[in-house]
Amino acid sequence: MVSQTNTNRSRGPRGRGRRDEEKSPYIEKVVSVRRVSKVVKGGRNLSFAAFVVIGDEKGKVGYSSGKAAAVPDAVRKAVSTAKKELESINIKGTTVPHEVVAKFGASKVMIKPAAQGTGIIAGGGVRAVMEVAGIKDVISKIHGSNNVFNVVKATMKALKSMEMVNKPKDVEKNDKPKNVEKNESENKTN
Repeated sequence: MVSQTNTNRSRGPRGRGRRDEEKSPYIEKVVSVRRVSKVVKGGRNLSFAAFVVIGDEKGKVGYSSGKAAAVPDAVRKAVSTAKKELESINIKGTTVPHEVVAKFGASKVMIKPAAQGTGIIAGGGVRAVMEVAGIKDVISKIHGSNNVFNVVKATMKALKSMEMVNKPKDVEKNDKPKNVEKNESENKTN
């Protein structure tokens, strides 16, 4: 007699899992984690500061920083604050609508559209913002200070200032502007 064992029986994950946490629709990028200290009478109080950029890859982006005694708690605080400060940006296909330059503090960020398949040619904070925004093809350059906080803020300022470029309606060859027709009619009477 052959014993049959059911291998499909699973008892689930062991230990205390995070069952109550639902899957977030946002992508999180931790841009920077720093160890900071507060000097008090008894010595130094050490804590961690995290700077996070989040987005839905469909044009919504937010950024924030959080501080706590442990890194995961600092990241969690930053993410919850960033979710409250999401902003919409214009995306044209997989790139940005047009070239733009923005400055925040001593950081100056230049963003240019790129052909499909180029990828994200950007560094540091600019790359993080582009990835979470859903922009796949872009060329970027940071001038001045490369402080990650100011670079992210300058990038967001640049993306918010972009406007969708609408193509002008096709003008037929026979159509002439109205002011030109008036001038022609005046010339005929003279």
